[in-house]
Amino acid sequence: MHKKDMDKTNLIAQWAFDTSPILGRFHLWLEDVEVEWIREKTSSSEITSISFVDDRMERLFITTAAVTALGTRLFGQYGEGKGLDKKGLNNVKKNADAISAYAMSESLWYLSRSLPENHAIMVSLGEGLMPKVGETPEMGSNPLLGFGRIYARPQVAKFLESRVHKLINSYNYKLPDFFNEVNTAGITIWGTAIDTLENTSRFAKGAKTGPMTVLHVFDQPLNITKPYEGYVGNLVLPQEIVEKAAEESLLIDFFTPRKKVLNAIKITYPEIRTENIHVWTLRGKSRERRIGKLWQEWKSIGVHVIDEGWILPTGQPAFTDSGTYAPTFSVGTWRDKKDQLHLLIIDGYAASAEAVQAASLYPILNLNVSLTIFSSKFELSYDQEPYIIRLNPNDPDFSKKLSAIFKRDLDNEKIEMYRNNIRQANSAGVPLNKRVITADDFFPEKQWRVMAISGFMLPDPYSNSPGVEKINDNTYTVTVRLSTRKGDKRIRFTFRLLETFEESKLVFNPLLIRFMAGEDFRHRPIKISDSGRIRNELQTLCSEALEYFDSYKIRIHFDMIPEDVISKEKQIILREILEWYKENHPIWFKWLVL
Repeated sequence: MHKKDMDKTNLIAQWAFDTSPILGRFHLWLEDVEVEWIREKTSSSEITSISFVDDRMERLFITTAAVTALGTRLFGQYGEGKGLDKKGLNNVKKNADAISAYAMSESLWYLSRSLPENHAIMVSLGEGLMPKVGETPEMGSNPLLGFGRIYARPQVAKFLESRVHKLINSYNYKLPDFFNEVNTAGITIWGTAIDTLENTSRFAKGAKTGPMTVLHVFDQPLNITKPYEGYVGNLVLPQEIVEKAAEESLLIDFFTPRKKVLNAIKITYPEIRTENIHVWTLRGKSRERRIGKLWQEWKSIGVHVIDEGWILPTGQPAFTDSGTYAPTFSVGTWRDKKDQLHLLIIDGYAASAEAVQAASLYPILNLNVSLTIFSSKFELSYDQEPYIIRLNPNDPDFSKKLSAIFKRDLDNEKIEMYRNNIRQANSAGVPLNKRVITADDFFPEKQWRVMAISGFMLPDPYSNSPGVEKINDNTYTVTVRLSTRKGDKRIRFTFRLLETFEESKLVFNPLLIRFMAGEDFRHRPIKISDSGRIRNELQTLCSEALEYFDSYKIRIHFDMIPEDVISKEKQIILREILEWYKENHPIWFKWLVL
């Protein structure tokens, strides 16, 4: 065998061995793996870690994203929401979210069995708690991996879960107390920011590009202490623009008038033409109230605001209806066929998890990401919102000051809604005390490291990465990108399903969803692992309806399960399922209280 062939065989064998827990869980066979280096290839780099974890853990994290992308694309009802009314579309979106969240959660659980004994993975930020623009309130409650989910060996997981529950429920237990107990116990936590299905609406409607899974793993937990999701204003520029502006005594951040930002760009790139500066921002009529003034500010000075379908430097059309994470990889300069210099920047806002994920790319991509916190309601324009979230909710004049920002009298219900929103953000550890923040403000230690992992369900026009592609009836390719300070690479897997397509669908679906859909749970062979799987699934499907007590027990409040997540009819079936397990396997399900 030639050395090149031997190296390839060894590479596949190493990946298959290291990731066997996840491959085995989802009944997949690894046929091939290819590594393409985007930046910083080193000798023997195909099998050397470029992150803060060891080689095997890095491969397990990458495979987690690959399996999530594959399972969601194949079994997440891609395109089945096209043409449906809002309720029908919402159901398809929630089903897709459930598949993606379940696939990633299961992968992380199996991955955690390979963690060092004193290590744990903790979800610090998730995406899916709140409705997005154009969605009704009930659409905001989606299956997700949210704050406080712990993946570790059993003893470590139990220890951390009890402390996380204290963080959420006790006003006297603060983040320093949590860190002190964790450090005293000698436990290392890797924090994560997760969006298991970015661009869910595009996925449900059958868009040809965009949907992906995004997993950011940090070498420490974030300064977040409770489940939280809100909006964040963001201005993303190449770092050299901000540095050049500073040399001219010009401060560039989210609040800088855009004409001055243009001046800073011109100082940095003297040859650039104004019309060759391209601003990516969320677009659409529904967002005009929020950032319409921002679009006009850029247009009034001759800068190009990107529209849907504009051709990116990759040669692919941009989309602007959602997806604030992927465009971050396109920020920077390039030259066209006429040798004219172009620049792409990002301006506008994002949901909190996406904003932190994008902001944490700054040390990898040499960017400057300026953030400001908005409320989770975002009713006013981008230039007014920051003043709301920094109000003191306990101020006797709170209602007067809030009404002054709105420039009209507000009723008590709206005033209390905003008061509670500010309190929730503050109690969750969101940094509200600064006008402008950066990714650094979300970490307890200012020196931090990140693995940025993206798994592509469909092609990504910003990086020109392919989506899941079918090779034959049971074989598919999946592409994942890993970016760190040390390097940037794409890994292309070829997976073969070891079961029929219909049987594989069961493998990727949560047990509870299968049972609620009619599968016979009473005569199915029961495993002790069913207990952990069902506990995990409940935390993913209806986290807001769960009450934790006595360190490890969970009580389910069925009246708190949103009907758009689990219908009343299926809630009845869910109760029957759980009661049957509790009655027939009381030891395995002693944690469950109905």
